[in-house]
Amino acid sequence: MIKIYYKSIKEKEAQLLDEFKIGSWVHLENPTPEELEKTVEMLSVEHDLLKDALDIYEVPRMETEKDTTYIFTRFCFSPDADQIHTAPILLVIGEYFFLTVTDQRFPPLEKFLSGGIPFYTTQKTKLFLQVFYQINLTFNVFLHTISRTIRRISIKLEQINNKDIMQFVSFETVLNDFLSALVPTNTILENLLSGKFLRLYEADKDLIEDLFLNNGQLIKISESNLKTIVNIRESYSTLLTNNLNRVIKFLTAVTVLLTVPTMVASVYGMNVQLPYADSPFAFLFITIGVLTVSLALIFLFIRNRWL
Repeated sequence: MIKIYYKSIKEKEAQLLDEFKIGSWVHLENPTPEELEKTVEMLSVEHDLLKDALDIYEVPRMETEKDTTYIFTRFCFSPDADQIHTAPILLVIGEYFFLTVTDQRFPPLEKFLSGGIPFYTTQKTKLFLQVFYQINLTFNVFLHTISRTIRRISIKLEQINNKDIMQFVSFETVLNDFLSALVPTNTILENLLSGKFLRLYEADKDLIEDLFLNNGQLIKISESNLKTIVNIRESYSTLLTNNLNRVIKFLTAVTVLLTVPTMVASVYGMNVQLPYADSPFAFLFITIGVLTVSLALIFLFIRNRWL
């Protein structure tokens, strides 16, 4: 799908054009090979680089060909309530256009078109920075959701169940995916600040510096959440081991206590001549003896905290 948007300072709303116009924002979403070819002819961009944007494993990087800058990055999206994914997107800043290419629906686009974000396609560098900021914002939203969930689960550590453990495993995958996107993005922002790839005004530099700081914070939050998940999992494992040891100690103590009367009963249950077998007080003596030994063992176990 190819969409061409145009908005100058004179227009109040973005116009959807049928043909390319200088100063337009061209957006490709899940494009067909024919649409890629059409875009290459229309904007004189590199076909292979546009195709790379459709590779789900593409990592953030930046390239420059002629007077055109190609910036690969990733954005977050949630196909359903239980899943969080990242997808590649290519931002291309040309001399007369701004181009975005992605294989997935790009949620920030709706914010621009709905009027929630004032923008002008004729100011391509500023538009690029605005889009980049919205991409960073997608990470921020999902990271705070993950952080809240981790804190909620960590409060009830003793009540963690298998579902929570599986969620932690899912979060670890997501956070590692975030880091693989955010860390290279820092390098891209550093390169942009040098001014060698884009002509920047002072306001643009300030915005890139803000993006750089915000991106660094997102990296720290991701690393902190990963560390928290590992700590919770280790604490939970230690807690389980400790509880298991307590149960084993208790069952061992009970087994020892039951062994004493069982052995005495086994001996005096034999059909042979036994001491005091003819005494009317034999049962009483045996019972008292068993109780005495059992009470002594209970005292010993409690004193050594085995029970």
